[in-house]
Amino acid sequence: MREFWEQRYAEESLAYGAEANAFLAGQRPRLRPGMQTLAVGDGQGRNGVWLARQGLQVLSVDYSQTGLERARQLASSHGVTLDTLCVDLFTWQWPRDCYDLIVVIFVHFPPDQRQRLHQLMLQALKPGGLLILEGFTPEQLQYKSGGPPVRELLYDRAMLAEDFRDAEIELLEETLTELDEGPYHQGTAAVVRLLARRR
Repeated sequence: MREFWEQRYAEESLAYGAEANAFLAGQRPRLRPGMQTLAVGDGQGRNGVWLARQGLQVLSVDYSQTGLERARQLASSHGVTLDTLCVDLFTWQWPRDCYDLIVVIFVHFPPDQRQRLHQLMLQALKPGGLLILEGFTPEQLQYKSGGPPVRELLYDRAMLAEDFRDAEIELLEETLTELDEGPYHQGTAAVVRLLARRR
């Protein structure tokens, strides 16, 4: 799997574009300069760099060293600082009580790991900290506009409600959206969106 992402992120064009995910960008009123932020599975850095451009202190973590190199280049082109760390999210020693904000955009975990990792994300937030998540639902298999082509890796509303049952849910919805995020996320997509705050 690491080789897959290294190859994708080594392609000339940015796999998912240079601009922030639209759902994330729509949460801008919730953001404050200086927020300690973790961008999970941030790839080539489009979301982490956008967050840094809003004045947040961002650590982007990803499995791909090539992706993170591209993320640092993107940050430099915008004149912002982005901290990066190459980690395997399954074995990483997740920090606790550390972040004001965690952003998880189209990061899909297998069923036997998903709930554990979502709980680790919640614990990595400070009390009152916010998690912003967008993922693909099983309906996405009809659209072919991105995401894993495996039903078991896709998320739905009930699944996330269970995973984040200990959090204060501010938004949890399934919807259709139009993606325009680089060559690999194009067209109508079926997504689930979550805003969850640590109690």
